[in-house]
Amino acid sequence: MLFCFCAITAQAQFFLLKDGKKAVSLRFSIVRNMVIVPLHINGRGPFNFVLDTGVGLMIITDPKLVDSINIDTKRTLKLYGAGFNDAFEAYATNTLQVTLPGMSSWGVAAAILKTDHFGLSNYAGMPVHGLLGYEFFNRLTVKLNFSDSTLTAYAPGKTPRLKKYTKLAIQIEDRKPYINSKLALLAGQEVNTKLIVDLGAGHPLLIENKQYYPHNLQKTVAANLGIGLTGPVNGVIGRIEHINLGKFRFKDVITNFPDSGSKHLVTTRDGNLGLGILKKFSLIFDYQNEALYIKPNSYFKEPFEHDMSGLEYYATGSGFKQVFISRVEAGSAGAKAGFKENDQITAINFKPVSQLSLIEIDALFKSRPNRNILVEVYHDNKYELVMLTLQRRI
Repeated sequence: MLFCFCAITAQAQFFLLKDGKKAVSLRFSIVRNMVIVPLHINGRGPFNFVLDTGVGLMIITDPKLVDSINIDTKRTLKLYGAGFNDAFEAYATNTLQVTLPGMSSWGVAAAILKTDHFGLSNYAGMPVHGLLGYEFFNRLTVKLNFSDSTLTAYAPGKTPRLKKYTKLAIQIEDRKPYINSKLALLAGQEVNTKLIVDLGAGHPLLIENKQYYPHNLQKTVAANLGIGLTGPVNGVIGRIEHINLGKFRFKDVITNFPDSGSKHLVTTRDGNLGLGILKKFSLIFDYQNEALYIKPNSYFKEPFEHDMSGLEYYATGSGFKQVFISRVEAGSAGAKAGFKENDQITAINFKPVSQLSLIEIDALFKSRPNRNILVEVYHDNKYELVMLTLQRRI
């Protein structure tokens, strides 16, 4: 997801550790390439929030929280972001009391969407209530270990052990972290780029600078790249030759290229670096000293793979146990098999989808090319078994 919006207030907003502790740890979840942490607001919760370095303030995406946590919402602000629709309004809260295990907020306010434009709960297959960004990182040093899903926050001036970590310089601009990196769309065409380090973006890499668009890439596919603050972001997906992060190089990286028609694309950067690459490292964010420390983990050597079904789907209903198709990519394996928008997927390889998470379905649909998967769907008022043969498109 891509965001660009104005701050609610100029007052200091940050998190601190309780009881003078030097460090506290908590567990997070990775759901469809989103880092999700539990938190409480004004003594109510827990609520699930996406940890997102790509947002400059806390956003509550579930409007129902207005009533459940008694938020005073007298002010209104405009939100702008990537997408094809116009800006829309959100409420600005007064100061909230936001707590995570061993941590509490100071002066933190939020924007509450009047309408849930993201549908994060349906996308994740579980309740998701909002996005937590800059305020969480600006005073604390934050370590993310993706191998055991542990987050450790350190008090100002306290640092974790940095043995075997590589230090990368970052710049904090407009409440977001940026990094300079070299990448090559094709062999021998390396360029310098400025990228936002975006934990909230599920893709490996997105390029917004039109100078670096994939005119010469061997293969690209049209795709829905996600939802921005003002609507869907369409474009194409391809593979670039490589990207460098310090001493590390990744080849054949799956990369998103938004259409030029997307509104409010940020022109002061070349793109963003998403969780598809970031989760290959243990990460230590140190905003105070403008540094990001990285160390390869168990995901480091996993290849970059894209969905091979051509199906986009979401969960709904009680417990998010029903799965519906929202889009079928033209020319994909799903299109060839006859799937249609609004088809309900009821079983995969004879296992009811109520017994599968969206993460498990994702893994099946990007497992390997030419794999045959038997999918039961409900459409046209009847159930039908369809053989889906996965096809690598990029």
